[in-house]
Amino acid sequence: MRLTTVGRRSGKERSAILGYYEDGPNVVTMAMNGWAEAEPAWWLNLQAHPDATVELPDGLREIHGRAARGDERERLWARWREMGDDVDGYATRRPSGTAVVVLEPRHPSR
Repeated sequence: MRLTTVGRRSGKERSAILGYYEDGPNVVTMAMNGWAEAEPAWWLNLQAHPDATVELPDGLREIHGRAARGDERERLWARWREMGDDVDGYATRRPSGTAVVVLEPRHPSR
């Protein structure tokens, strides 16, 4: 997907191509920078300005981004694990946790 956020300092639109999966009406991704230590810029931007857009094969969606917490995070992390990636092994390379990011529709009825 192509996620377009608003730059936290510049105020300009910034886009990033990210892996994702759909969870009901939500889109789920992970805030990782190639499993490097630093947080990705798109995640820092999304935390400052949670309203953004995603472009998916079925079109453009207006979303509101947030980090999953508690049981929701565990469930969504487990789904990444089921896809065959060694997310647990890669995550140990990062000194801080990896946020599981939920991109919720801003207009749920659409």
